[in-house]
Amino acid sequence: MTSEITGSRLKGSTLIVDTAEGSETYDLKFLIATILITVARANGQIEQEESSLIIDLIEEHFHLQGAESLELITRALEETADKPALVDLLTELAPTLPEQEKEEIALMGLKVVAADGRRDVSEMEQYNVTMSSLGISPDIVHRAFDRYFEQTMPGK
Repeated sequence: MTSEITGSRLKGSTLIVDTAEGSETYDLKFLIATILITVARANGQIEQEESSLIIDLIEEHFHLQGAESLELITRALEETADKPALVDLLTELAPTLPEQEKEEIALMGLKVVAADGRRDVSEMEQYNVTMSSLGISPDIVHRAFDRYFEQTMPGK
């Protein structure tokens, strides 16, 4: 059963979404969890390595405990399945993000793409679409790539 979204609005850096059942609020944590899930799910499924990494990234970025991180990711999976239009509405939060946060999101997305050790074109395409829809500039994405390679290259 899906909940049809009847309205939405931004209140500061929070997205408020109205349905027949009531209002729900979504914040930066939810946005980032949804972005990482969307990138990982691009090839049709989320691999174990990807889900483990997403949990770790959320824990580290927001200083959450493992259970809190898992709860957030589970909520993001359920809510986006229940309200498919929510993913697009969440992009309204992007203009409220500072440039450094956008770079962190881009870096985390790259880590998710690489998590399973396979090059999957659909995940990279989804990554590019997602970064673009969030208004993350090519310059910021380039800096995220530089940081990713700096962190992952042997001898560093």
